[in-house]
Amino acid sequence: MTSARAALLIADIGGYTAYMSSHRMTLAHAEVNTARMLDRMISAAPGFDLVEIEGDAAFLSRRVDGRDPDTTVTDVLRTAAAMHRAFHVERHYVATNLCPCGGCKQVGELKLKFVAHVGEVATQTIRGRDKLVGIDVILVHRLLKNSVPIPEYVLMSEALYLTDAGALPDSLGEITPDLEGIGTVRAYFADMAQLDGELPPLPDPSWRGRLGSTLTAVREGLPYMLGRKKPRRQR
Repeated sequence: MTSARAALLIADIGGYTAYMSSHRMTLAHAEVNTARMLDRMISAAPGFDLVEIEGDAAFLSRRVDGRDPDTTVTDVLRTAAAMHRAFHVERHYVATNLCPCGGCKQVGELKLKFVAHVGEVATQTIRGRDKLVGIDVILVHRLLKNSVPIPEYVLMSEALYLTDAGALPDSLGEITPDLEGIGTVRAYFADMAQLDGELPPLPDPSWRGRLGSTLTAVREGLPYMLGRKKPRRQR
């Protein structure tokens, strides 16, 4: 195994469990729509490597090379803002298609949150696939369960915060979660609305775009409806 210092970022779609339904068409389209949103989010983070898709979340990393000044916080916040925008553009695109099923019409209930950390990770290859392991990988995943009182945010570990606190927004919230197997830690969160700034309104798809989005949901959802594809595992 090789080890290195890395920035770790998890983008987690909130409300996914409630979004899923036992109705076959709704389930199929929810799978397709979630996959599309994850794909757009990952494409919006070119500076980070995709480690793994974890159900309704994308786990990404970027090697930290000891640059001076350290821009890790800035890079994380900029990437989170770009992924958040991409998520909402695609969510809006799905919500305005012509399909009446719950998997399409209820997509507006989904939210996006981020947790981020910086630390030492090791790369382990299992059956040809690289995985990140180590206590810092565990820590960033443990932070997903927290008491942050807003639906869309970036939650940063103290280790990440301390790399450049001056680059962070003024109005940060603070929590001290007790993480299983790790203990009490300090973490800081920023509202995504604040990080997005003055962004223009989401574009309204054309009639052709709405029709194309509908046909995509129908075509890609068919294998789920026929039982040829299994729904993603929920965490």
